[in-house]
Amino acid sequence: MLGSYITQKMHFFVAKVNVKEQSKLGFSYLRPIQVAYESPKFMLPLRLGTLNADGAQELFIYALTQKGRVEPTNYRSIKLPSGMDLPVYIKNHFQKFYRDMFDQQVKKVDMRAVFTEYAWNMNWCDPCAAEPLGFEELHSLGVFWLADARPEFVPSQGGARDVFVTRMHMRYDAQRFPEDLVFQETADRNNFQARYVLRHPWRGDRECPANEEYRRALLRRQENEARQLADLTGWKLEEIRAQMKVGSPPGDIEEKWWEKIWRR
Repeated sequence: MLGSYITQKMHFFVAKVNVKEQSKLGFSYLRPIQVAYESPKFMLPLRLGTLNADGAQELFIYALTQKGRVEPTNYRSIKLPSGMDLPVYIKNHFQKFYRDMFDQQVKKVDMRAVFTEYAWNMNWCDPCAAEPLGFEELHSLGVFWLADARPEFVPSQGGARDVFVTRMHMRYDAQRFPEDLVFQETADRNNFQARYVLRHPWRGDRECPANEEYRRALLRRQENEARQLADLTGWKLEEIRAQMKVGSPPGDIEEKWWEKIWRR
């Protein structure tokens, strides 16, 4: 494997870490190592990471580009499911939800795809999980094409012109990802983020004339939320309903016998 890289005139960077000295710094993780290089190959030597891997590995890839979204050319690229209504209770269990949701999506594609979690123009955001990266932050991350730009033209609390960020997430092993990842920068500047909608039910006056119809619609909506959550995560539908504190679904959307078998 190393021979194939050497034949391509690629170089290796090896770092030896003194774990005892590192622990004295008070960091839980190793501080990042930045390497700058020029190459016509837009790729990531993925196979090296499988040499001593004990099972599948998790990989997050952040790409900062000038034109648009980044995607692999030699593997399938998929956007994570997004935009569906889910039960309100997962707000307090979001870490478990997201982990199990990603596990389920990986299983559906037999661990043979790269998932896009986020793709966004750094000039703005809607909604914002945090302020867009500023000029100095982007510059420190290697956005070289902004080096000659004058910072005064970049909003102090916003992003920077001509910077598009793509976050990809994948789980891989040597069997399903036998080739190194090869990327391309596309002209796609459509914004995307994996996000989920939590709708709080109305708890108002039960004497309202529309209350009865609203309650019937609410039961249907909650059942739909439960089923979408089960489909996303592989969780048992009965346990989701129990967490939501709702009873059996309305008769017009009662589960079919074959749905009950597949939900097990």
